[in-house]
Amino acid sequence: MQLRNSLTIPEAEVQKLIAEGIQYVIRILIPENEHVVVNDLIRGEVKVDTSQLDDKVLFKSDGMPTYHLANVVDDHLMEITHVIRGEEWLPSAPMHVLLYRYLGWEDTMPGFAHLPLLLRPDGNGKLSKRDGDRLGFPVFPLQWKDPLTGEISSGYREAGYFPEAFINILAFLGWNPGTEQELFSLEELTRHFSLERVHKAGSKFDPEKAKWFNHQYLIRHNDSEIAQLYLPLLKEKGVDAPEEFVVKICGLMKERVHFVHELWDQSWFFFKAPEKYDEQIIKKRWTPESGNILVAIATEIEKTAPFLKANIEAAIKNYIQQNELNAGQIMSTLRLCMVGAGTGPDLIIIMELVGKEETVKRIRMAVEKIHA
Repeated sequence: MQLRNSLTIPEAEVQKLIAEGIQYVIRILIPENEHVVVNDLIRGEVKVDTSQLDDKVLFKSDGMPTYHLANVVDDHLMEITHVIRGEEWLPSAPMHVLLYRYLGWEDTMPGFAHLPLLLRPDGNGKLSKRDGDRLGFPVFPLQWKDPLTGEISSGYREAGYFPEAFINILAFLGWNPGTEQELFSLEELTRHFSLERVHKAGSKFDPEKAKWFNHQYLIRHNDSEIAQLYLPLLKEKGVDAPEEFVVKICGLMKERVHFVHELWDQSWFFFKAPEKYDEQIIKKRWTPESGNILVAIATEIEKTAPFLKANIEAAIKNYIQQNELNAGQIMSTLRLCMVGAGTGPDLIIIMELVGKEETVKRIRMAVEKIHA
């Protein structure tokens, strides 16, 4: 079937139709029997037979240019030197090369680089915004709300990622420096990044690796910086703690988390006493004598001065040895009193940080509740 256009009907008829106000579009004329060469900075020389191309619309019937024309004209007028975009745009590149040629701008045509696709974590298909929300990780840099549907997609900033971690994550999606180094500051990336080291194959997104990057940047922040981010979260929990105390907690606990907001789950017991106690530990470690032993240890702790780690540790150790007790069992029940579970950092450090009065109070309160 032959198209009815200015190439197939007489010029007089074309002018008559235009004069009558008949709507029309303007297309690019693709040459026949030619190979268009795209020199891609990642993929090398790409040759496309013009028989694989069609005469795309450049101006729509309302007079508005399509993306293909507007893109080329804008890039030329802005003196763009490099066009870097996803590989899904590679099929359009030959037509853009022809447009630069037809418009007389071939000598100043920018370099093209078509980046590999970002793939789903399982490697099957292109990563989409819905994949991220479905699988529990952000896709957008910032939280984004679709103006048409109202659908909200999560963002890296809102998820707790540091900006520098996010940049580092992006850099390694399809690129590697050729060394073992994985953490790069923005300044380092500007020195080391090159399109020549960008892969041609698609890059599989790894959410766990993204968390690892954020953890690396988190532990490299000093304790005071982390505390400034943690203090507002504590206030939301109804905790009004001294900044100096929060700085110590951050220094002790930041190795255990990927994000600042995870600090609460790992450190809440520094700010409030447990209200319930792990039943499995009670069943395994608590004996009829545990209550009296723990109250006696609380009394020894109460005598300890100054209330520092070495002194606290010595007081507990001496009591255990003098009474020929099972050290593992005693320390487990003491941790239960302080934390409510079998988790947490060094037990003696917990005691030192919460202080003598709070430590003694928690031990006696736990004994009372568990024996109730």
